[in-house]
Amino acid sequence: MTAITYTATSTIKNTHGIDLPAQRPYNFAAGYLRAFLTVLVVLFHAALAYTSFAPPPPRSLLAQPRLWPAFPVVDKHHWAGFDAIVGLSDVFFMSLLFFLSGLFVSNSLQRKGAGMFLRARALRLGIPFLLSLPVLAPLAYFPSYLMTGSPVSLGAFGKQWLSLGFWPNGPAWFLSVLLAFDCLAIALFAKFPHAGNFLSHVLSSVCRTPAKLFGTVVAVSALTYVPMALAFNPLSWTTVGPFTFQTSRLLHYAAYFLIAVGLGTFGFDRTLFASDGPLAKRWLRWLGIASGAFTVQTAVVVIAVSAHTAPLLGTTLASFAFVLSCGAASFACLAFFARFGARRFCMFDSLRDNAYGIYLFHYVFVSWLQYTLLRAALPGATKGLLVFLGALALSWATAAALRRIPAIARLI
Repeated sequence: MTAITYTATSTIKNTHGIDLPAQRPYNFAAGYLRAFLTVLVVLFHAALAYTSFAPPPPRSLLAQPRLWPAFPVVDKHHWAGFDAIVGLSDVFFMSLLFFLSGLFVSNSLQRKGAGMFLRARALRLGIPFLLSLPVLAPLAYFPSYLMTGSPVSLGAFGKQWLSLGFWPNGPAWFLSVLLAFDCLAIALFAKFPHAGNFLSHVLSSVCRTPAKLFGTVVAVSALTYVPMALAFNPLSWTTVGPFTFQTSRLLHYAAYFLIAVGLGTFGFDRTLFASDGPLAKRWLRWLGIASGAFTVQTAVVVIAVSAHTAPLLGTTLASFAFVLSCGAASFACLAFFARFGARRFCMFDSLRDNAYGIYLFHYVFVSWLQYTLLRAALPGATKGLLVFLGALALSWATAAALRRIPAIARLI
């Protein structure tokens, strides 16, 4: 979740003496899109407890399989609509968050230099990640422990928690992976000072239209995702101590990030993503493409499962369908916000400014609200909506209040 800045026509000199774009005013479309994706993250986590595919509650935090880190609370009330919401969101929203972050790396890195850029990213990403481990993660997962029926004891919870062999971190996994990608960008620019210009040249030559860029993104995504999905379970996660990532999607996320780094180098705001550009003008068409691609993906998965397709063939088809749907949904969001989010909407400013804090804090409120509503005789749809609205409001208020403290405001 990087600070939103973008390039201008005036230039400055970087540490290598190269003319670089200077900083320009805030990009409202990117800021509002980031806020929208943050709200979608809250909705995604709020809905998980009420999906039909949610696993049964664990007997113990140590019991296998350990699915509770993804489903801290599971309710017996379900709603099929949440299956679709979770399925669609999972296809693209994290990929697009990495993409948005990458758009501003090249300009920021070359203006600030590697040292200042790394310090800024470590402050904004690394410190919140480290603080979330001993505070936010245990708070968010304590309801999971309560669902096991174990004695209500902080000591017993701590004993199971420390016996896991890893440290669950919830949504904070994104921060560590993004910081790793930022370090990768620093290494690339240090080894190849003109890497940004090279990426810019390649992308500007092969991606002169939204359709060509879309094809490039899907092709690169397929090359990075499909082999990983075949080598690993598409749903599996790799955990090393406090670091966690979805194994099959790591290179896919890196591809979205690096493509965006190249786009940011030659000023995405004045080309494909301009408010009067070709992508924005065809936003409705991209929404239709995204709907069609997700329908195709859903059909492929259903057919592969119901027809008992050979595992290799089924995984391959589902993987290609995933990258197609991910690209289409991402471009639909980019087109919509390029078209309608280019100017300031004061009513959304607070949401935009507190989006990072909402992302950090919402998981605690989501899991506790889900746990509180377990015995409520309400439909799953109602419970999910209450959890979503409650968690959004509480995390929003928490972020806004903490940002009044200067030291915390520097972080979030």
